[in-house]
Amino acid sequence: MPLNAPIGIIGLGYVGLPLSLRFAQSGTAVLGFDIDPPKVEKLNAGQSYILHISSEEISAQISAGTFNATSDFSKASLCEALIICVPTPLANGREPDLSYVLNTGRAIAPHLKEGQLVVLESTTYPGTTDTDLRLVLEEGSGLKAGVDFHLAFSPEREDPGNPLSDVANIPKVIGGLTPACQKRAMEVYGRAIRTLVPVESCRVAEAVKLTENIFRSVNIAMVNELKVVYAAMGIDIWEVIEAAKTKPFGFMPFYPGPGLGGHCIPIDPFYLSWKARQYGQETRFIELAGEVNTAMPAYVIKRASEALASVQKTLKGSRVLLLGIAYKANVDDDRESPAYVLWEMLEEAGAEVEYHDPHVPVIRPSREHAHFAGRESLSLTEESVAGFDLVLLATHHQAVDYPLVAKNAALVVDSRNALASLMKGQDNYFKS
Repeated sequence: MPLNAPIGIIGLGYVGLPLSLRFAQSGTAVLGFDIDPPKVEKLNAGQSYILHISSEEISAQISAGTFNATSDFSKASLCEALIICVPTPLANGREPDLSYVLNTGRAIAPHLKEGQLVVLESTTYPGTTDTDLRLVLEEGSGLKAGVDFHLAFSPEREDPGNPLSDVANIPKVIGGLTPACQKRAMEVYGRAIRTLVPVESCRVAEAVKLTENIFRSVNIAMVNELKVVYAAMGIDIWEVIEAAKTKPFGFMPFYPGPGLGGHCIPIDPFYLSWKARQYGQETRFIELAGEVNTAMPAYVIKRASEALASVQKTLKGSRVLLLGIAYKANVDDDRESPAYVLWEMLEEAGAEVEYHDPHVPVIRPSREHAHFAGRESLSLTEESVAGFDLVLLATHHQAVDYPLVAKNAALVVDSRNALASLMKGQDNYFKS
């Protein structure tokens, strides 16, 4: 490889872009790859398209000569390492869709050089790196993994919207195809990440990421189920959790909501379920958690219907303001957001729906909810809020004027406990 060869990071989204900037800030030259030319142009102009990443961060690295973006995958041959950060969604029937990973492998394989390192960061089932991706890379390059080039898996651990989440300080799990592959991957990541966690193989590293997300999925399902049970008993789940988390051992707080969103928790557990079936194994906790979490939007809609019934109204013909469309607080990422499921259910029931989200001013096209593309966020004013029969809070952004909502909303159904302190005891406030 040439002296001062860059690190290539493929996929400049919510995982790839922060990682690119971390390497660049450490003084390592980065060449970012993306198949979306407008995104590449925007980045090279120093403009961010992700809420929690500032344009100033990008411009600083471009000016320093440590970051550049391209859609030309032939430039992969210039890089000493290639890190793949592309989506791994579910196809129909909840089967893994590895098309983004394998197509990336096909795109870079003809340009692989001896001595290069290829790392997959995309969440997937154990065996993807050392079988599926390895085969594509070897067939397309004529090189042998572990002999002619290095191959490793290192799961991403991004937490968008969390100000304490710093790429440099999040320990990095690394598994290599061979000990030499692992050593090379650790040398590369060691330039940008402070703590490295070596594991025995790519498969162990892949299983680590799945275990982390399954842990969250199962525990969120538990508190979602308890929410419904306790509500029937007249007990507030949020008060229970606040008190329970004062225990200094043996308890970790998880919080209920209107369903799961994002590109990890609703999807990743089913990668293991699918793979487990090939070994004749059942994943009952994963499947049950999926059932519980998937049922949450219907529970929220039931609460919305009950709230309207308290003032002799029905969902049919009612105007509903959906507050928050992103999948979690304080981000602009709306992938797999349960808010879209709520929206569809409301419209199916005959409601007229608009939304407000300060971080998603216009809904972008997506595979899952293409029919919402182009819809614009409604301005939040006293008059606009008062004009709805019901405000349904789906995402608890800090940037929302909750006192304005509490003062002017006719009815509120709150799935995030965001308005509890402002509306406690009011008969027009319903938790869900």
